[in-house]
Amino acid sequence: MKRFITLCALSAALFVGCKDEKPKDDEPVNVTPAPATMNYTVVKAYPHETSSFTEGLFWHNNEMYESVGLNGTSFLLKSKLETGKPIKSIKLEDAYFGEGTALLNNRIYQLTYQEHKVFVYDMNFKKTQEFEWPYEGWGMTTNGKQLIVNTGGSNLYFVNPETFKVERTLGVYNNRGYVDSINEMEYVNGYIYANRWLTNSIIKINPSTGQIEAIADLGDIFQRSNLVNPNKEGSCLNGIAYDSTKQSFYVTGKYWPNLFEVKFDR
Repeated sequence: MKRFITLCALSAALFVGCKDEKPKDDEPVNVTPAPATMNYTVVKAYPHETSSFTEGLFWHNNEMYESVGLNGTSFLLKSKLETGKPIKSIKLEDAYFGEGTALLNNRIYQLTYQEHKVFVYDMNFKKTQEFEWPYEGWGMTTNGKQLIVNTGGSNLYFVNPETFKVERTLGVYNNRGYVDSINEMEYVNGYIYANRWLTNSIIKINPSTGQIEAIADLGDIFQRSNLVNPNKEGSCLNGIAYDSTKQSFYVTGKYWPNLFEVKFDR
């Protein structure tokens, strides 16, 4: 459904190989450590709308906000955690495919997939502004000053919320090189936690360097919760939000019947 984006070449300073020869003392070597394992525990499972093709998620004032995708079924929703039922919604025109969403300065931003539009709403879901975005829209979060956007590749774009112009670009990498398929994101305590498209992984990114410092595998989250994985076509892990009061993350997936409260150990 989504096409991967061609990425820039890997940095020679980090990833040079010299056949079987040992590097000289003054030659750069790859010193990037492999990401640490990030373990998790499931605190509780909550209901989630199985019709939701989840693209974006954030938590605010004890309510869950969710961007739902696909042309013709794209919404911005606000739901109660305990029921998973929407209490407020706005439907996008059928031509638009809703993507990542974030809240900054009491404005809700919502990306679109390939339509190059960014919609801005007030807290009552009244659309107040539109921006143009030259790339595909995938995931979005905020560091409290800028919006952070990705396009399904390895780059993160730090964007001015008033103009939606890129102020900084950062490549995400691990010990093997640049890492693509970055999707839904959440900025927590100075780090970016992100889903990787079509994987069960959540990665923890240092937003200063782009290095992936830890990775969690949530492939057994239904089994741990004694619940049944829907295994519906397209029903992959996607959606991550954070409740600072509980210091808990909420994760879900496309068409998933559940939203999980989890805690990571790093």
